[in-house]
Amino acid sequence: MSTKLSALSNLQQRLIVGVLGAALFIGGIIFSEWTFFILFLGLTVLGTLEFYKLSEVAGIKPNKVYGTLMAAGVFIAVFLIDKEYMPAELLYLLLPALFLIFVLELYRKEPQPFTNISFTILGVLYIAVPFSLLQLLGYLEGEYRWQPILGLMLLIWSSDTGAYIAGKNFGRNKLFERISPGKTWEGWAGGAILTVLVGWLLSMFFHDLELYQWIGVAIIVSVFGVLGDLVESLLKRSLGVKDSGTLLPGHGGILDRFDSLILAVPFIVSFLKTF
Repeated sequence: MSTKLSALSNLQQRLIVGVLGAALFIGGIIFSEWTFFILFLGLTVLGTLEFYKLSEVAGIKPNKVYGTLMAAGVFIAVFLIDKEYMPAELLYLLLPALFLIFVLELYRKEPQPFTNISFTILGVLYIAVPFSLLQLLGYLEGEYRWQPILGLMLLIWSSDTGAYIAGKNFGRNKLFERISPGKTWEGWAGGAILTVLVGWLLSMFFHDLELYQWIGVAIIVSVFGVLGDLVESLLKRSLGVKDSGTLLPGHGGILDRFDSLILAVPFIVSFLKTF
């Protein structure tokens, strides 16, 4: 399958992978909490491994095995707590597990222990924590509800689509030329307008959140989704790589596809839990 995809043009690859990926995501999110769990646990593991592989480009040697196990453990623990299969107090077990990373470095005989330890922890923080927090959106009312999660995905896609269309047709002023020369203020404004509009439309059909909550989430996506994309571009530029990975033909890697989600989710959860 991958050989056949590689023979296609980049646009054809993006279209095929985009359609199949969207179907997988929408189906996984809607079908049940267990399909959602399996889908995003897989993304957590693959995303963490991808992050560690990127760090190795800079000569850093994170503890990939233990860090990935930690990332999966965080995601699974949050799910079990949401399902009330285990008490929240058991999250305290993650504290010694986290600090065990320092002890394990004693036995690895790798240079640069400071950076190795730091990047091992950073992989868990950057990937596992946002994906774990995403689960909280599905359990705002106690039982799993897919509307806030799918709605967030639709808002992120709307932001990307609006920014692309507006930037292509009206883009003049660079948004952050040092990091991403293709992004413009006009593109950002187009993405923000479309995202808020879609947020308003979602409030008419997805009633798990109120109108002000959908608009608030849309505004957060408009701001921090774009910043998440810029942050990931900054990381890739520092390493001299174009894509974070090659898992998704025509789309790059996990981090390329979920950079907006990764940075936006903590702010969205904070907003919804507070207001």
